[in-house]
Amino acid sequence: MGRDDRHGQAAGSAEGADESLWRAIPDAIRGSHEDYTEVPLTRAIMLLALPMMLELVMESTFGLVDIYFVGRLGSAAVATVGLTGSVIILVFAIVMGLSMGTTAIVARRIGEGDPEAAGVAAWQAILAGVLGAIPVSLCGVLLSQKMLGWMGGTEAIVAGYKYTAMLFAGSVTIFLLFLNNAIFRGAGDAAVAMRALWLANLINIVLDPLLIFGLGPFPKLGLFGAALATTIGRGTGVAYQMTMLFRGNGRIAITTSCIRWDAEVFRKLLRVSVTGMVQFFIATAAWLGVTRIIALFGPTVLAGYTISVRLIHFAILPSWGVSNAAATLVGQNLGAGKPDRAERAVLMTGLVNFGMLGTIAILFWMFADPMIRVFTSEPEVIERGVESLKILSTGYIFGGFSMVFGQAFNGSGDTATPAWINFLCYWCWQLPLGYTLAKPMGVGVMGVYWSLVIAGATWALIGYTLFRRGKWKENTI
Repeated sequence: MGRDDRHGQAAGSAEGADESLWRAIPDAIRGSHEDYTEVPLTRAIMLLALPMMLELVMESTFGLVDIYFVGRLGSAAVATVGLTGSVIILVFAIVMGLSMGTTAIVARRIGEGDPEAAGVAAWQAILAGVLGAIPVSLCGVLLSQKMLGWMGGTEAIVAGYKYTAMLFAGSVTIFLLFLNNAIFRGAGDAAVAMRALWLANLINIVLDPLLIFGLGPFPKLGLFGAALATTIGRGTGVAYQMTMLFRGNGRIAITTSCIRWDAEVFRKLLRVSVTGMVQFFIATAAWLGVTRIIALFGPTVLAGYTISVRLIHFAILPSWGVSNAAATLVGQNLGAGKPDRAERAVLMTGLVNFGMLGTIAILFWMFADPMIRVFTSEPEVIERGVESLKILSTGYIFGGFSMVFGQAFNGSGDTATPAWINFLCYWCWQLPLGYTLAKPMGVGVMGVYWSLVIAGATWALIGYTLFRRGKWKENTI
């Protein structure tokens, strides 16, 4: 074969790969039942990552829509939303821990070619979610006022406690919305998870202005209306998920034979999930600590920080979608006995995430001011929000890799390694550094922001080192 012939074949192969990649876009949105242990990795990443990104864009829209309408109620209302988010994120620590265990086990069973066992694991996850939501709801409703006070809220901020109480009262919708989507992601049914969040957000977007401002026949509920709209939206998404799970025509189904208590599977789920909960509890409690330090600088600084964080979450959650694709690919390929393919998938996904977050960070630097102005017209809040957004977005360049490495460990069932890294980077490094820079060294709130960037870079370096050692490939669940 001549050189020109070989060149022509290579070019044709590249064109075919590009064509296949473009075809993956509508397949990803529509949903495609393919074997993720066999299809080309670029296509597998696209099929999983795109709907997961769109799913989590919708989840982040919850926060942005609330802030957009709540911002019309004043800075105290925005600060109440910010402090509530900092507290309820502890609930998400439990949910995300359970979700990690659920995705890892379901993905492993699917990779092993055992959909019946995957369905049993899915049912155990739903049971765990319902049982976990009950005490969380009770505690949140009864202690909503005190929690806002503990977080340093002023009298005006604490006055919005009904918003906090309503979100906690609907904890079961948070648990099931995330756990059911973890089931779908583990099975590779990312498009179904995406549709559930789209539906939930559509309901929330429609109800938010109606319930907050009392438009038409709806009552004017103010801040409480924002929480009620979010809860109703999430509940609608859960109803759709349950319908898809019990219908039985997807990549995973909960059949009659799956609806039973399985102590062994439940134990495995909790074993993987508990360290996952600790992992996210450490990270989110550290974030709560950061918010508490920022609250020392007054409600205006806190309001600016809250708006910037919501914008950053809007950007970071799609990146979590990309990272979740890595978890699914790791779980299914380890189940299929292909650890080297799992490693290649993680590195490719990390590069995609790095490029995406790097681009978003540049956009935040260029357009920080107009972005913050969308949510508030108060000059000092705008100024504080802009400085927060610019600095914090810098750190998420490192997050492009750290999120993927963390999810790679989680997808293998090794939730302990990211937990230890979180403890070292956030509690032993980020919080002490942030407070020291802010107060004793007199840098102010800017010192807190830079401590977040430095801790994120440290996480990425440690995560990469441990990932390359490869012990996660040996994990069994």
